[in-house]
Amino acid sequence: MRVRKRKGAEEYIESNPEWVVLEPDAWRGKWHERFKNNHPIHIEVGSGKGRFITEMAKAHPEINYIGIDIQLSVISYALDRVVDTNIENVQLLRVDGSDLTNYFEDGEVDLIYLNFSDPWPKSKHEKRRLTYESFLKTFEKILRPTGELHFKTDNQGLFEYSLASFSKYGMQINQVWLDLHTSNYEGNVMTEYEEKFSNKGQRIYRVEAKFTHRNQMRVK
Repeated sequence: MRVRKRKGAEEYIESNPEWVVLEPDAWRGKWHERFKNNHPIHIEVGSGKGRFITEMAKAHPEINYIGIDIQLSVISYALDRVVDTNIENVQLLRVDGSDLTNYFEDGEVDLIYLNFSDPWPKSKHEKRRLTYESFLKTFEKILRPTGELHFKTDNQGLFEYSLASFSKYGMQINQVWLDLHTSNYEGNVMTEYEEKFSNKGQRIYRVEAKFTHRNQMRVK
């Protein structure tokens, strides 16, 4: 998600350290201390303006949520939602999704959401896709052995690529939805992009997958 630069975004973020983690590397392996509980940790990589992560947090107070995005202005808009709802089980990180091992200990995360990631359609940009092998290796390290990856997109090409990437990596695909909004799936929380695309009549694709025990054992 690319948005216009927001005036005062950096100052706004720095003035709300209770929700935006300014030194996330300091909490590596200690996120339960940050949340002050031992609830499961779910992270959204590419959280955009925060609709999904805040709605999930409101619906599931028994889970700790962390929204991650690299863009300063985007995080500031997500902060708006967190402040407005005044929820305690959400934290925001302005970091790169490729560097997550700097901020999470091995096996510290229970579930990862990838929602409407940039498809990077050109072949030369394949390594930037969040379902590319190098990202999967990162996700595998920070997820506990029973953890899952939930991926949702409107882009058929990216969805097909991701299914192939998961399979090639040796992941176990648990469930697939080829048209989420006409299925019997319950509890779906829409992102800003999801609402926009579904209103245009576009299909929403979704998959739940996990890393196999074999892959977990090979991580160094």
